[in-house]
Amino acid sequence: MIIRKPVVAGYFYPKNSRQLRETINTFLNVANKAQIPGNLRALIVPHAGYSYSGIVAAVGYNLLKNKNITRAILIGPSHFIPFIGASISKHDFWETPIGKVKVEKVENDFFIDLPEAHEREHSIEVQLPFLQTVLEKFTIIPIVVGNINPKEVANSLLSLLNDSTIIIASSDLSHYHSYERAKLLDDIANTLIPKLDINGVEKKVEACGKEGILILMNIAKEKGWKGQKLYYCNSGDVTGDKDKVVGYGCYAFYD
Repeated sequence: MIIRKPVVAGYFYPKNSRQLRETINTFLNVANKAQIPGNLRALIVPHAGYSYSGIVAAVGYNLLKNKNITRAILIGPSHFIPFIGASISKHDFWETPIGKVKVEKVENDFFIDLPEAHEREHSIEVQLPFLQTVLEKFTIIPIVVGNINPKEVANSLLSLLNDSTIIIASSDLSHYHSYERAKLLDDIANTLIPKLDINGVEKKVEACGKEGILILMNIAKEKGWKGQKLYYCNSGDVTGDKDKVVGYGCYAFYD
């Protein structure tokens, strides 16, 4: 049995399981209770340390409570290993302080086998404790993407979609601009992503997980889903330091 151990526990989120659960439940309780006029199909959520972006992620994860979701397809950028293509984790389980999550085995020739892309990558790992808190029993398909054609990846995932599957793209927005500049840049994302303006997002949006965002937008176009911004803030709103901030947005797709 191959287990992918947590690498950012105690850094991005609490290492103690009880403290981790309490932290997430606090975020879920105080986060805005957003509503969408349809069935939730996909989310875009941030992947920074919980103290910075946990409240933003919680807005999206609140929508998953009491939903009959048994599979989560998680798409994250590669922060450490530059590569061409997309890689599905070959681990049997991913582990967090809360417990282990089973990885669903997918036979798909489109994806490459690149274990090192998953070894240190936090963008997917930080989503798991939230999922373990709001869902009961579920499997995951963890996908790290490098340099890819978003439409091709989207097409390769269409056969996996059903009513019990949620797709989650892990992405922060603009990085290290002044507070006001960041808000201007991120307002572009907040406008174009819900409108499913793929060309506009490709050319105008700054986001470290933009490939995953574009994959979701292509899927949404193909499936006829709608988009909605749920919540936005940046690190300056959290820390008060407004010199070099990072933007965090949460968006939903629904039918």
